[in-house]
Amino acid sequence: MCSSDLEQMAVTGGYGDAKKLNKKQLIDLKKKRDSDIVWMNDRWVYKEIQPYIHQANAAAGWNFNWDYSESCQFTKYVGSKKQHYDWHTDSGPRKNENGKIRKLSMTVALVDGSEYEGGDFEVNLNEPNKEAIHVIKPARLKGSVTIFPSFVWHRVTPVTSGTRYSLVNWHQGWPHT
Repeated sequence: MCSSDLEQMAVTGGYGDAKKLNKKQLIDLKKKRDSDIVWMNDRWVYKEIQPYIHQANAAAGWNFNWDYSESCQFTKYVGSKKQHYDWHTDSGPRKNENGKIRKLSMTVALVDGSEYEGGDFEVNLNEPNKEAIHVIKPARLKGSVTIFPSFVWHRVTPVTSGTRYSLVNWHQGWPHT
């Protein structure tokens, strides 16, 4: 479904269109995030993943009110390129174009961790580079679903061999609800 002719270089907040970046901006971006993505909006995907979002939200006691799922992002990290995504959160003080904020983030492992090296999904419940780093080991199992509040710091360490594929999605709601 996510053919290579649809792939684009992933960007992160503030960088805009990757095709319009100058050399310095491109170097700075690749220090923070280096991966290839394809955007998806296939309805069947949402029908598969949304029950997990509801279940995790209730089971963890977060009880976030959310009512909108963003486009899914198919992400590819190639080991020969040492692709990665450094420490970041998926939410911030700014509201999205619809006035809502990201509340829950989700990643699905599309290949087993034995097919690549590196590429660990890590979270930090404090701030980056402090002592509370946790490797989410189930995130290396093909088909595993990892759901967490969007304000949690997380990263994907560099993939050193093979290729890591994942599906990422974010769920929004009104601020203060």
